[in-house]
This record gives sequence, structure tokens and C-alpha cells, in this order.
Amino acid sequence: MTETGPPRIRTFSYHYRQKFGRSVGKIPLDVGMPCPNRERGGCIFCRPAGFTPYYLSKSDDLTRQVAAGKAGLLQGRFRGYFAYFQQETCTAMPAERLLPLLREVLADPDCVGLILSTRPDCVDDALILPLAELVTKSARECLFELGLQSVHERSLAFLNRNHGFADFCQAAERIRAAGSFQLGAHLIIGIPGETEEDMLASLAEVCRRGVTHLKLHHLQVIRETPLHDLYELGRVPVFSRWGYLDFLLRVLPRIPADITIHRLWATAHPDLLVAPKWQILAGQLSRELLEKMAELGIWQGQLAVQDRMNGR
Repeated sequence: MTETGPPRIRTFSYHYRQKFGRSVGKIPLDVGMPCPNRERGGCIFCRPAGFTPYYLSKSDDLTRQVAAGKAGLLQGRFRGYFAYFQQETCTAMPAERLLPLLREVLADPDCVGLILSTRPDCVDDALILPLAELVTKSARECLFELGLQSVHERSLAFLNRNHGFADFCQAAERIRAAGSFQLGAHLIIGIPGETEEDMLASLAEVCRRGVTHLKLHHLQVIRETPLHDLYELGRVPVFSRWGYLDFLLRVLPRIPADITIHRLWATAHPDLLVAPKWQILAGQLSRELLEKMAELGIWQGQLAVQDRMNGR
């Protein structure tokens, strides 16, 4: 690893610049399909407004949402975009309604592919099989980003996720078997009651399940959520800025170098964020992490081969 060679972290921007020969970004979109878990009380950390882009309104049709996203995204350094269905749970929509929307977005020549962010228990063959055909015909990329959060059942119960690790494994196998998709996982780091060993176990398990993309999200407390109530009672510890960077310095060498990392921390709206408040821009946080990695001679995947040999 040298400063003129591959980057210390295989980021989303690096991976797709290498693949497409140009910089591409993401345009978050909302098909207006509520998360089915809301009927069961919802995840204790979730308040969609905490992470919704300022321009995004689910009352707008996709054409308007895409136009609003492109107005900002494609005026800068980006020369293409992924249609990022991040809000709520798009795949809970019946396939016969969702597929025409996906087909509409893929008709835009600026769109390089789809990212479907969803729950592991909301992926079935009624969508996967026709979507695989659509993606193949369009010659675009499609990534399923499964919100797992943790492999530990006690943590999933604490978060009120109402799915298990087995649901993730089944969905991952179904997605991989189709042969047309990329597989991603989303994990929350710092769930109350989890040790660092527990967090590393979650990372190791999803890597073993064939993920090609990974998103990490340090636990954030958002105003007016059940997690906020627990935080006020002193039951929710959160990472300090340096504590989280130290964790990343220990974990990044164990993530295989061929896994694309989309994100290493979350960014909630400041007026809704209760904790932790690090008072630092994401760009500066990235620089601090990379500077420390260079200082310590650390890079992604450095220990991954050794871990595989040791069965970790």
C-alpha cells in the first residue's frame, strides 16, 4: 500500500469511478411506501425526517424527485447517478406497482443503476425474478442494500426490528442466486448491550454471506423516538468522536479489500439530532480518519486474509 496506489478505504466514489470512468453520486428517492414495521411499533431509532434530504417530498412523482436531485447533483463533479430508493421500504410495494417505477428511472440515460434499501423480510421472488430480467436488459447495476443492523437476536429485539438474522441470510441467498444483483448490508455500530466483539462478529458474518457493499452507521439518537426516551433515562451510551474513530481503525483492516464501503457514519439533520454531537463536518472526519490510517500504516483488508485463515 502506497500513497500513489489504491486508497486506504475502498469507498463508493473510488469503486464507481474505477468502474465507470467518471464520478457518480446517489439521488435519494421515495415511492411513498411506508415501512411495514410501523404497524408493529417501528424501530426504536427511526424517524424518517431525521435523514430525509431537504428537497425530497413523497408527494412528488419520481420525475420531479429525480429532477430536483439532478439539479444539485449533476451541476457539480458528478456525471451520473444511482437512483437510491432509501426512504421507508420500497420493496414492500407490490412488484406490479414497483417495477414500472424502476423501469421509468432506468430510462434516464444519466442513471447508472438502482440501489434498493430495504428490510431483509421484504425481499421475495415476485420482485427479484422480473427485476433481474429488467436489470439485465438495461445493462445497469442494481444493488440490494439490506438493513440488518446486527446479527445478534437480542439486539434486533431491543431495536424492535421484528426480523431475525435468518431473514437476512435467506434474502441474501435469494439475491445472490439471481445472479444479476450486488448485495449490500447496513449495520448499526454501538447498539446498547453489544461489546466490540459482538460488533466485529456482525461484520464477520455479513462478510461471510457474500456482501459486496457495506454501510456502517454509528448509533445516533434522534429526537422524539423511543431511543430518545431511553437516552434521557441514561440507558443509551453513544460513541465519542475519537472513540468511534479508534473503533474504525481496529475494524477496517478486517473488512476484505474488495468490499465497497458506502458510509462509515451517519449524518442526521442537526435540529433533530440529540446525540452524539461531534461538531465536525463529515469531510473533516474523513480526513482525520485517513490521516490516522496513514500514520499507523493501516488499510482496509490488511488483516482480512489472516482472519479467514483463522476462521474469524
